[in-house]
Amino acid sequence: MTTDESALARELRADGIDVADVRLSPERVAVAYTTTLPAERPAHGEMGRVCNTVIDLVEDGDLEPLRVDATSLRFENDVQATWHVEAEWLDELTGYRISEEEFSARVLDTVETDPEVDRDADAPHAIVVADDEPGRPAGDGGSQ
Repeated sequence: MTTDESALARELRADGIDVADVRLSPERVAVAYTTTLPAERPAHGEMGRVCNTVIDLVEDGDLEPLRVDATSLRFENDVQATWHVEAEWLDELTGYRISEEEFSARVLDTVETDPEVDRDADAPHAIVVADDEPGRPAGDGGSQ
């Protein structure tokens, strides 16, 4: 894996995602982004751009298939929704064992519009509770 948090944040921004925070561990990627469409449900186009960025990095060998936990923010500290991608879905998609339609359907099935979130006093936004990821101090994490 050659991608770090700053590089992932840059790639997401290059794909039009307003990144609030990125955290990368050996088990998962956590992304918080501010939506351009603050409706009740997250914009599918933004979800797709986050997924495509990760898929491209996996296909290029710059990122291992990892679970992706995403938090869509309406604005700072106002969570619109959470959603996720399982590592095995990325592996199946990039290995041509599932279609893009199947992958998308699985991701859309994970959307939670009333999620439980942990408000980290050191972070300027809410991050999804990751039960296997220990708390860590605020750092660059891709923040602007």
